[in-house]
Amino acid sequence: MAAKSENKEKQQIIETAEAFFGQPLKGISAPGGESRSSFRLDIAGRSVIATLRPNFRRTHLEAYVLKELGAHCDDLPECLGVSGEVMFQADVGSRRLNVHIATLDTAGQLDMSAQAISALFRIHAAARKTSLHEIMPHLGATEEWVRSFIGGIDNLTELTGGISRSFDRDAACAAVAITGQQFVKWDCRSGNAAVGDDDRLRWFDFEYAGMRHGAEDFAWLLGDEAWPVTPDRMIDVMIDCYDTGSGIPMDEYLHYLAIYMTFHATQRLNLAMREANKRGWASQRHIRKYDDAGRNPEFAAHIAEVAAYFSDQTTLTAPLTRNLLAARDHFAAIAQQEAAKKRA
Repeated sequence: MAAKSENKEKQQIIETAEAFFGQPLKGISAPGGESRSSFRLDIAGRSVIATLRPNFRRTHLEAYVLKELGAHCDDLPECLGVSGEVMFQADVGSRRLNVHIATLDTAGQLDMSAQAISALFRIHAAARKTSLHEIMPHLGATEEWVRSFIGGIDNLTELTGGISRSFDRDAACAAVAITGQQFVKWDCRSGNAAVGDDDRLRWFDFEYAGMRHGAEDFAWLLGDEAWPVTPDRMIDVMIDCYDTGSGIPMDEYLHYLAIYMTFHATQRLNLAMREANKRGWASQRHIRKYDDAGRNPEFAAHIAEVAAYFSDQTTLTAPLTRNLLAARDHFAAIAQQEAAKKRA
C-alpha cells in the first residue's frame, strides 16, 4: 500500500510539473529516498526540486516564507511557484552539508561552519524586514511542550542513574518557555543545507518554520549527531559571526543557547536510542546519505558529549552533566564492541 501511494504521489508530481513548466520531464530522482516528500526534476533546462507534503496548507506557507525571505537574502532556495499541492523551488545543490563537511579537513570544516552559521543569522535578519512575525506560528509555546522537552532527561535515568536532586526542573522549564520573538527556520540539521555549483551554502526545508527565541536554529545544527565540529569550536564560530541586530546581548544569547542545547541534544540522543532499538545500529555513511536519525553508537556518544559540554556551561543544567557523560561512556563502549564484531 505504501509503495502504491508513493508511486501515485510521484506521478502527481510529474504531471503537475509538466503542466506548470509547459515542457516534458527529462529526468526525476529522489535525493532523500523514495519515501521523502521532495524529488529532483530535470525540466525546462534546469534542475528543480518539487515538493508534495502531506499538508498542503504547510506547503503554501513554506512557499510564502521562501518568497518573503528571498526578497532580502540569498541563503535559501528561490520559490518558483506552487501548483495545487506541489511546490517548485530552485535546486540549491547536490552536495548536502551533512555529507560534504565530512570530506573536509579541520580548516575546511571551520570555514563551512562559519558559512552555515552566518547564513542562519542572515535569514533571521531578513525575516525582521518582513511581516512574517504576524502570521507565523509560535513554536513550543505550550506548557505541555515545554514539560515534554525538559522531561527528555528522564530517559537517562535507567541508563545513567537517577537525576540529581539539585536539578531544578521548574526553573529549567521557565528558562526555555520563550514567547516567539524571532523567526526560526527550525530543523537546521546539516542535512537540510547544501552547497551549490557556485560554492554557496544555502538552507532549505522551511516546512516547520515559526517564531521563537532564535537560538533554536543553532541548537539544531550544533545538536546534529553527524556534525563533526566540536562544540567549543562552534561557539567560537558563533561569537565571530554573531549578529548584534538580533537585539539580544551576545552573552545572554549564548547563555540561553547552552540551556536549550542541553535538552535539545538530549532529545536527539533519545531519538537515536529509540531508532536503534527499533531498527538496530546503522553505519555513519548510511546516516549521512539518507539523513537518518543518528542510530550509530559513535554518533550517540558524540551527541551525549555535546549535551554534557553545554550542560556544564550553566549552574541550572550542571547537575545533568554527570548523567550525560555516563551516557557518552555507555555508547562509546557499545561502539568499541561493534567495531570488535566487525574485526572478528
